[in-house]
Amino acid sequence: MSPDQSLVYLNGHYQPLCDAKISVLDRGFLFGDGVYEVIPSYRGRLFYLDDHLSRLAKSLNSIRMTPPHSATQWSEIFQPLLDPTKDQYIYLQITRGVAAKRDHSFSDDLTPTVFAMSADIAPIEHLRCGTQALTIEDTRWHLCNVKATTLLANILLRQEALDQQCAEAILIKNGLVLEGAASNIFVVKDGVILTPPQDSNILPGITRKVVIDLIQNQRIPFQETAIRTETLDHADEIWLTSSTREIIPVTELNSRSVSSGTIGPMWHRINTLFQEKKAHD
Repeated sequence: MSPDQSLVYLNGHYQPLCDAKISVLDRGFLFGDGVYEVIPSYRGRLFYLDDHLSRLAKSLNSIRMTPPHSATQWSEIFQPLLDPTKDQYIYLQITRGVAAKRDHSFSDDLTPTVFAMSADIAPIEHLRCGTQALTIEDTRWHLCNVKATTLLANILLRQEALDQQCAEAILIKNGLVLEGAASNIFVVKDGVILTPPQDSNILPGITRKVVIDLIQNQRIPFQETAIRTETLDHADEIWLTSSTREIIPVTELNSRSVSSGTIGPMWHRINTLFQEKKAHD
């Protein structure tokens, strides 16, 4: 099946992607007035669905919207989009909907636009030798904990990294490490795993949560704490986490090797546990 013929969900109807259309007055199109969620699915099993839907509800609440469906309804909507033989992800986007005219102000009686589709999770290349990243000053807005569709700043920051042959931009503000442009970050130093605290400066990643649970279940020394750039510069290991790229070992930062320049033992330990959880949850 060609991509244009793949099945998508739009406002209560399943249809080929090529037939899915929204109004040019949709506030998501005009203002980026909406939120989104990305939910991995392994062989047709949605991974940590409840946590993704909880984050979705918090994002919607932050922009003064109510979830248009219950958890059970969301699960029912997603299932026809999934192939039980593949590793995929659901992309879900909810905008405030279509207004009668273009106006910054909005009323509470708009009908949300709900769109969902699935796509295959690409093979994970970084498992062999790690990846490259660089640090960039954070230029985003102050509600980074909201998974909003207004991603222009993230896009530009990540593209700057890609232009320099790096897989990700690690964002810095006031000398502190925050997260990647499209990922969360973990740092290993002297046997302790560190990650920045969850606040409005970072997105509360679900893969981040899974990794923290694995670390704590193994009783590995761990801290949610502010990480200064000097710690990053002298890290033993650096990882990035996201729903579609899982746990990404960074072996080169700002054109310099991270420690020995090879994937570290702590990453191997946590990634093995993560793969086991994928297989059984």
